[in-house]
Amino acid sequence: MTRADLSSLPGQHQDWPGTVADLDPQPDHGEQSWTGRDRLPGRRALITGGDSGIGRAVALTFAKEGAAVAVAHLPQEQADAERTRQLVEETGGTCHLFAVDLRDREANEQVARDAVEALGGLDVLVANAAYQMTHDLLEEFPPEQVERTFATNVFSPFWLVRALADELSPGGSVIVTTSIQAYSPSDHLLDYAATKAALNNLVVNLAAELGQRGVRVNAVAPGPIWTPLIPSTMAADKVEGFGSDTPLGRAGHPVEVAAAYVFLASDEASYVSGTVLGVTGGKPVF
Repeated sequence: MTRADLSSLPGQHQDWPGTVADLDPQPDHGEQSWTGRDRLPGRRALITGGDSGIGRAVALTFAKEGAAVAVAHLPQEQADAERTRQLVEETGGTCHLFAVDLRDREANEQVARDAVEALGGLDVLVANAAYQMTHDLLEEFPPEQVERTFATNVFSPFWLVRALADELSPGGSVIVTTSIQAYSPSDHLLDYAATKAALNNLVVNLAAELGQRGVRVNAVAPGPIWTPLIPSTMAADKVEGFGSDTPLGRAGHPVEVAAAYVFLASDEASYVSGTVLGVTGGKPVF
C-alpha cells in the first residue's frame, strides 16, 4: 500500500473536534500497511481518544497484534469511534466503545470500571485523549479553555492511573501521549505545551512508584502527526505545510507513531520504564 504524501499538506479547516473522513489527504492508521506478528496476545487495553488519529492507529495495531481493546471517546466523536470499532472487528478483534468526557474525576473512574468489566481485566492503559486550541496572544486564551486543556490532558491520565493501578499490577503497562511541544513549545499552543511538559514529569514519578508494583510507565512524544485535531484546532493557513519543517520534511501518519505504543506495551519493552520515546520526524526530545 502506498501512503499519501504528507510533505505539502493543503490548507483546510474543520469544526472541532473534526473527523477522519474530511481529512485531505487521508492518513494511514495501519488499515492495510500493518501486519500483526502476535506481539500482544491476550492483552486487554483501554485507549482514551481512540476514535481517530493516533488513538485509532493504536487500537487497530494493538488488535492486529492480538489485543482486545476498549476505546473511550467524546460523544461528538461517535461516528469516528464506530469506524474504529469496524476496523478492529474486521481484523477479528474485539473493540468496546465508551462515550465519555474525561474532564472530571468521576468520569475517569467510571470508564476505568467499565473497561475492566467489559474486557475482564486490564493489562495496558493508553492515556492518549487530548484537547488543544490555538491562539496568537496570551490574553486570547480563555480561562475555560485553559482549564479544559489541563483537565483533559493532565488530570485525566492522573485519575485513570490512580483508578487502575491495582488492576494493572503486576505486569501491566501505562503509556501516556506527550508531545514534541513539551520540548519545543509553540506560543500559539501555550497551555497545551505546558500540559505535555507536565506529563513528562508525571511519567517519571509514576514509573518510580508503580515500578515497585511491577507496572511499567512510559510516554510517547509524537511530532506533527496528521489527525483531525490539526485542522479542527488551527487556522487553515497554519495547517498548510504542517510538518514540513521537520528534518524528514513532512508530517507523520498515525500508524508511524502507533509502532512505538506496540513496542512499549509488548514484552520487548520489559525493562523499559520511565522514558519518553520520541516519534517526531527528526526533532529532538531531550
